[in-house]
Amino acid sequence: MTIVPGEYVKTGVQHGRSHLLMIVATCLVATSFPVAAAITNWMDSLVLTFLRFALASILFLPIVAWRYGIILPTYRDLIRYGILSACLVGFFWAMFSALRLTSALNTAAIFALTPAITAIVSSILLKEKLNRASQIALPIGVLGAVWVTFRGDLTALLSLSFGIGDVIFFAGTIAMGCYGALVKYLHRGEPMAQITFWTLVTGAFWLLILAAPRFPTIVWTEVPMTVYGGITYLSVFTTLVTFFLFQWSATVIGPTKVMSYTYLNPFLVILFGIALGHELPPAAILPGLLFTFAATCVLQRFTPVYLSPDRKA
Repeated sequence: MTIVPGEYVKTGVQHGRSHLLMIVATCLVATSFPVAAAITNWMDSLVLTFLRFALASILFLPIVAWRYGIILPTYRDLIRYGILSACLVGFFWAMFSALRLTSALNTAAIFALTPAITAIVSSILLKEKLNRASQIALPIGVLGAVWVTFRGDLTALLSLSFGIGDVIFFAGTIAMGCYGALVKYLHRGEPMAQITFWTLVTGAFWLLILAAPRFPTIVWTEVPMTVYGGITYLSVFTTLVTFFLFQWSATVIGPTKVMSYTYLNPFLVILFGIALGHELPPAAILPGLLFTFAATCVLQRFTPVYLSPDRKA
């Protein structure tokens, strides 16, 4: 672990807690891909994403009010929260749109490119430098993600036969990669629950503007209850809970380490798919899964942590 003069590193207890919480968050994120795939054809992507953000905001409101009171953000605060939520809105819209055109496993594999994007943005915004081991691990993780996406089919890889759904989700992944670095860059010491809440609220505001014209096209009474159940699950566990865990951990262990956990998503999606009765993926993807797992371990072990003293968890 590298300590930069004039900066500090959280205690070992906080680091251990952050890694444990990131494992929980990563498992929750992995479940979002099959759940979103199951409900995405029942409703417009923007409407689904709006309901997800709005419900999460409503559920989180009493928690924030009880612990901290309702502290109205300043104009500058709203700009910060709006930037963070714009990244998230772009990612979730891309996920719902892409899942109409590609598989849950493909989106999970492309999502594993997030650490490399986060590392690039962090090097620009946070001046975060990666050592040699981490510089090697990031490309290995990308290789593993691409390997899984193409099912180990070298012919498909050489022909670069990306589907439109994969392209859409890659754009969303870029937004999420920027989000990981921006959380730390824009954090000004406020409680993480507060920044999570206002990020959700501003995200719901953007989505309301975009989704409102599409509300009349939906016959709400014909939407199955399982879809509303899926929206509730996504709002509580893979939005509200994971937002808080990602944002808190990013201020403790740094955005690159946090996002490196996404390399585990393809493996976890496969496990959850098998548990749900889906067929086994081809054995040819096994090397790709091993690459992504190895990259995660290396990034956790060798990535230095840089934290500013005025950014409190």
